[in-house]
Amino acid sequence: MAKKQSLKHKKSKLKTHKAAASRIHVTGTGKLMRMKGHQSHLRRRKSAAAKRMFGHKLPISPSDVPRLRRLIPYA
Repeated sequence: MAKKQSLKHKKSKLKTHKAAASRIHVTGTGKLMRMKGHQSHLRRRKSAAAKRMFGHKLPISPSDVPRLRRLIPYA
């Protein structure tokens, strides 16, 4: 006699939004960080202070965090 498969439904896995995952860094404490945009285009016109800021990660606005957490559920 063949074994009956269980009729319980498995909960489907959530998919990570790869574009968001590549742009957002999660710190060890769970904060979401981002890089500034407009880094590569027209660099010669930008001031030195503006170009220095491109190297730093910035925290994401608290109002955007819940929306972005849904995009990267396992981060």
